[in-house]
Amino acid sequence: MKRDLSLLFLAVIAALVLGGCNTMQGAGKDIQKAGEKIEDAAKR
Repeated sequence: MKRDLSLLFLAVIAALVLGGCNTMQGAGKDIQKAGEKIEDAAKR
């Protein structure tokens, strides 16, 4: 029983970490696009 709970806990943590990576990658792309638009506006 204790082993099953430990495995379940590790699986949940792994899912959260992997989901967080995708979220941060998406946020990074959004910030990069915003920065590019600011650069374009500054060049004009």
